Amino acid sequence: MKKALAQNPNLLRTLMGLSVTLILLLSYAVYGATVSPSYYLYTTESNETDHEINEPTRIYQESSNTTIWAWNIPANSSNLTWIHLTAVDLSAQSKVKLINSAGLYSHRLLGVESDQAFSCAEQCQKNSTHEVESNDGGTVVIHALTSYDPARRNNGTVYGADIQEATEKARDLIEYEHSPSSLRVEITETGDRITTPEIILVTVNEEFDSIAVFSVDAATEFLWALAAVVGCFSMVLIPSFTVYFAAKAKENKDRLKLEQSEEQVKASLEK
Repeated sequence: MKKALAQNPNLLRTLMGLSVTLILLLSYAVYGATVSPSYYLYTTESNETDHEINEPTRIYQESSNTTIWAWNIPANSSNLTWIHLTAVDLSAQSKVKLINSAGLYSHRLLGVESDQAFSCAEQCQKNSTHEVESNDGGTVVIHALTSYDPARRNNGTVYGADIQEATEKARDLIEYEHSPSSLRVEITETGDRITTPEIILVTVNEEFDSIAVFSVDAATEFLWALAAVVGCFSMVLIPSFTVYFAAKAKENKDRLKLEQSEEQVKASLEK
C-alpha cells in the first residue's frame, strides 16, 4: 500500500472519489429506508365507562358459613378491550371473581408498569373466571383484556398500497365484537355478612381515530445517516492517508539527503 501510494499519486484521488461516491449512495439508501409511503400509522380513541353499580344479590350459605355478593353488569361489546375491577372494604379471606362467559385474558402482573419483562401474550391466561383471594382484606384489583393483540388498542402500524387500503386494514384490526359482553362480579366472604363491599368497574372501548403515512424528519435522518457512513469510511481512509503522507515525508527526506550528498561530492571534486 505504501509503495503503491508513493508510486501512483492518482491512487489517492481515486480512493477519495470512490469513497465520496459510496458515501452519497449509502446515505441516500439509508435515507430512503427511513421514509416509506407504504407504511401508515393509525391512532385509536379510548372511551372509558365507569359503570354505575347497583345493589348486589346477597346469598348466605349456611353450610359453608359464607356470604356471596353478586353483581351482573352489562358492558358495551363493540371494540371492548380493557376491564378494570376494584373491590374495596373487603374482609379477611375474601375471594373476588370476575366472570365473563366469552373469556378474558388476565394475570396478576397485567397493568403493573414497573415490570418491564412481563408479556401478556406469553403469560396471560384466557379463562371465563378469574379469581383473586385477599388474605388480609382491604382492596383487590383485577385487570383483564379481551385480547392480548396490541393492534386493537394504543395505536399501531399497517402496510398498504395507498391510504384507503391502509385504513381498511386498520379498521379490520380494531373492530371487534366481544360477545357475550355481560360481566359478573362475585365476592365471597367468611361469615354471615351484612355490610356490602364496594366495587368499581371500568371498561374501555376503542374506536378508529385517524391514519397518516409514516414519515420522519428527512433532514435530521439524512444528517445522521451521512454522519454514520462518513464515520465508517473514515476508519478506512484515515490509515490510507496516514500511509500516504508518511510515504511523501520519507520521499522528501530521502531527496533532501540525496541533494546534500550531491553537494558534498561536488565540493570535494572542486578541491
